[in-house]
Amino acid sequence: MMEQDPLSQLRDIHLPETGGFWPPAPGWWILLVLLVMLLIAGLLVIRHKQKKNRWLKLARRELNRLAQQASQEPRWFAQLNTLLKQCARERYPGEHPEAMSGSSWAGFLVKTSPDQRVASRSLVEAMINSCWRPEAETTPEQALTFARSWLEGQKC
Repeated sequence: MMEQDPLSQLRDIHLPETGGFWPPAPGWWILLVLLVMLLIAGLLVIRHKQKKNRWLKLARRELNRLAQQASQEPRWFAQLNTLLKQCARERYPGEHPEAMSGSSWAGFLVKTSPDQRVASRSLVEAMINSCWRPEAETTPEQALTFARSWLEGQKC
């Protein structure tokens, strides 16, 4: 007789060891890559938008400087008009607003104004005409109010 039973030599069932958290499964790597790509794309979009609207920040600063130096002189109205033309050139490069003058320039400002009020056309024309007339046809406060509202409507 056999003293050693072959079944007695068998070991108990051992469960496999649980896997650690590292290295992660391939699905987690794919998710990580997608999240990084999404983060980079979001940062690029934000940077592009900031760069695209940089001119607006500079224009606001210049408008505030003009507001501090407000006067009834034609030179002041010419500086305001120049600022608006520079902003229009940045915002609407295909329409060449810097080449406009007189009623076409006034019409452009009214058309691109966020309010598009017909009543503001007389104010815009008075503001433009004050650039070259010895007596201003409008007050600097009214011109600045229009310029501020026009600039705020130009965000991209």
